[in-house]
Amino acid sequence: MTVVLSIVVFLHVVGAAMIVGPWIANMKNPTVGPRQFDGAMTQLATGIILVGLITVLSKQADSGVQPLDTNLYIKLTVKFVIAVVVGALAFVGNRRRKAGEKVSPGLAHGVGGLALLNIAIATIWQ
Repeated sequence: MTVVLSIVVFLHVVGAAMIVGPWIANMKNPTVGPRQFDGAMTQLATGIILVGLITVLSKQADSGVQPLDTNLYIKLTVKFVIAVVVGALAFVGNRRRKAGEKVSPGLAHGVGGLALLNIAIATIWQ
């Protein structure tokens, strides 16, 4: 089961890279690309799966996974809310780009910046 957990963590990181990478690459001419939306959906799906896996694995004595405490639930809730906002912004930006409309720099930077904030929360908040 820990192999599955590792694979899902890998996919979660790939999802983050799919959002932040294009944002940094297009910093001078900001837009929202289709892979950023795909990355946001990957982040949401794998994040939900990770919470479920950690909950199950923490109940197994030999898994080595620590149980979720109140502080971690708060952190995960904050990350989930940010991820939903990133997904919504990426959806709107991708839809505008497909329609031939200009994606505002604020929208593009909102997608990338909030995704980067989510990465910071994941790594810094203990």
